[in-house]
Amino acid sequence: MSTTDKASTEAPNPSEEAADSAEARENAAEEAAGAQLSTAPAEDTGGPVGIGVIGWIRWFWRQLTSMRVALILLFLLSLGSIPGSLVPQNQVDAMKVAQWKKDHSFWVPLAEKLQLFDVYSSVWFSAIYLLLFISLIGCIVPRSWQFVGQLTGRPPGAPKRLDRLPAYATWRTEKAPDEVLAHAKSVLGGRRFRTEAGAASVAAEKGYLREAGNLAFHIALIVMLVAFAWGQLFKSEGGKLVLRGKGFANTLTQYDDFKYGSFFSPDDLAPFSFTLDKFDATYEESGPQKGTARDFKAYVTFSDGADGAPQKREIQVNKPMEVDGSKVYLLGHGYAPIVSVTDPTGKVVFKDAVPMLPFDANLSSSGAVKVPDGYSDKDGKKEQLGFNAMFVPTFAGEGKGTMLSQFPDLKFPVLALSAYHGSLGVDAGLPQNVYQLNTSKMQEFKDADGQLFKKRLLPGETMELPNGAGTVKFEGVERWATFSITRQPGSGLALSGAIAAIGGLAASLFIQRRRVWVRAVAGKDGVTVVEMAGLGRSESAKLPEELGQLAAALHQQAPTAPDQPVKETVEGERG
Repeated sequence: MSTTDKASTEAPNPSEEAADSAEARENAAEEAAGAQLSTAPAEDTGGPVGIGVIGWIRWFWRQLTSMRVALILLFLLSLGSIPGSLVPQNQVDAMKVAQWKKDHSFWVPLAEKLQLFDVYSSVWFSAIYLLLFISLIGCIVPRSWQFVGQLTGRPPGAPKRLDRLPAYATWRTEKAPDEVLAHAKSVLGGRRFRTEAGAASVAAEKGYLREAGNLAFHIALIVMLVAFAWGQLFKSEGGKLVLRGKGFANTLTQYDDFKYGSFFSPDDLAPFSFTLDKFDATYEESGPQKGTARDFKAYVTFSDGADGAPQKREIQVNKPMEVDGSKVYLLGHGYAPIVSVTDPTGKVVFKDAVPMLPFDANLSSSGAVKVPDGYSDKDGKKEQLGFNAMFVPTFAGEGKGTMLSQFPDLKFPVLALSAYHGSLGVDAGLPQNVYQLNTSKMQEFKDADGQLFKKRLLPGETMELPNGAGTVKFEGVERWATFSITRQPGSGLALSGAIAAIGGLAASLFIQRRRVWVRAVAGKDGVTVVEMAGLGRSESAKLPEELGQLAAALHQQAPTAPDQPVKETVEGERG
C-alpha cells in the first residue's frame, strides 16, 4: 500500500464526523430534555476532593448527607432503642432498675459503662440522633434550592428527534403550524401543564407535587424528630390512686410514681387539683359476656389554680380531662375495704380505707393492712401490726370454691385476713410496696391449733386477735380510681409531622413528573406535520395513555388532512 493510499485510508471521513457530531448533539438534547425531573442529588462515590483536612471534611459531609447514610442512621436509631425497652430505665422506674442490678449483678458494670439505664439520654444514642438530624437537613437544603430553581425555570425545548422518546404520536393536518401550536398550548394549559412556546414547538411539564411531596416527607421526618426530642426532654408523667371522697393536687409530693424528661422542672406542672366525688362502673349482668365492663366514669370536682372556682367534670376511659397542656386519664379502679383496729384496751389505733390491688377480671384483690403507730400489746410493749389481705367483691359462698370473685361488682363482699405482729420494717426509711407485707421481722399470731391466725369477714364483722391482743373490724367498702397525669409537649407537632409525612409520601409515590412536547411544521407539500412526544421521570404505562388522550384532544382541533390517509400512532416504552 502506498503512502498516499494509506494516508487517504486513515484520513477522517467528513460525513462520518458530521453524523457523529449530529448524534452527539441529539443525545445532549435528549439529556437536557430529561434533566431536572428529580431533585435527588447525585450520589458521590469518589474519594476525598482535594488534599488535606478540607478535602476530607468535604468528603465526610457528602457521605453524611447522602440518603444511604440517612437510612443507615435511621436503622441504627431503631436498633439503639431496643435496650431501652429491655433494660429498666432510671427515669421510668428507679426501683425496677435497683431490682435488675440485684438480679444481674455480673452485667451491672458493663451496663453502666454503656449507659443502658439511661439509653435515651446516653452519649451514643444522642450522637446517632444528632447525626440523623444533620443528615436529613443536609439532604433537604440543596434539594429545596434545586426545587425552587425548577419552579422558577421554564420547560426545556423540544429535542430534534421526538420519535426517539418513550411515547410518541404524529399526523398531518391542514391547519397552519401557528394555529396548531396555539391549540396545543390551550389543550395542555387546560390539563394544568406549565407551557413554554419555542421555535415551531410548545414544551409543557407537570407533576411538581411529586417533588414537593418528596421534600415534604423529609421535612416531616425532621419535624417528628424535633417533636420526639422536645417531648422526651420536657415530658412528665405520674400516677395517683385516689379514694372516693379524697383529692389530688398536682405537685410532686402527691404522686405515687413519677417519671420525667431531662429538662423537666417542677415549675412546669400545671397548678390544679381535683376531688373524686363518685365513681360509676357498670358490667354485663348475664349471658356469655357476664362481668364484661360496659362503662367507667369518674365524677370529680376540679379547681384550676389555687383560687380557681370549683367545676364539676367527668373523666372516662380514653376521654381525659385537659388542663393547661396536661391530660388526666382514667386508668383503672378497684376496692378499698375500710378496716379499724383496736388495741387490748379497746382504743382505736387505726381506721382507714386500704386499697387492694386487683389481679383478675372479676377484681379479686390482694393487699396489706399495716398499723405502724399507736399500738401496744397487753403488756404495754409497743409493736406494729400487719395483715395480709384478700378481698373479693362477690364471694361464691362457704364451700363453693376458692377465695376468688365471681363478679366484679359488690354483690357479696368478703375480706380474708391473716395476722402478724412485730416490726414492719418501715422505720429503716427504705421504700416498700404498699400492697405487700414484709414479714421477715414479724411473728405470726397463732390460733388454737398453733397455725397462722386468719379469718374471713363480712362487712360489719369483727375478728378478735389471740390472747386479747385487740380486734379488727371490717367496717365497709370504698372505691378507688387510678389516674395518670401526663404532660407531653410536642405531641401536636409530632401528629402534624406524621400527617405531613403520609401526605408527602403519597404524593411522591402516586404523582408522576412528566414533560410533553408538540411540534408543528409545514411539510414540502404544504400540509402541516404534527408531532407529540412525552417523557417521564421513570418508565410508566400511564405516560403513553396520557399522551394518547392529549393527542386525541388536539386532533379534534387539528384533524387529519382529508386528502391523506390517517396516520396516528402512540408508541409505548421502547427498549
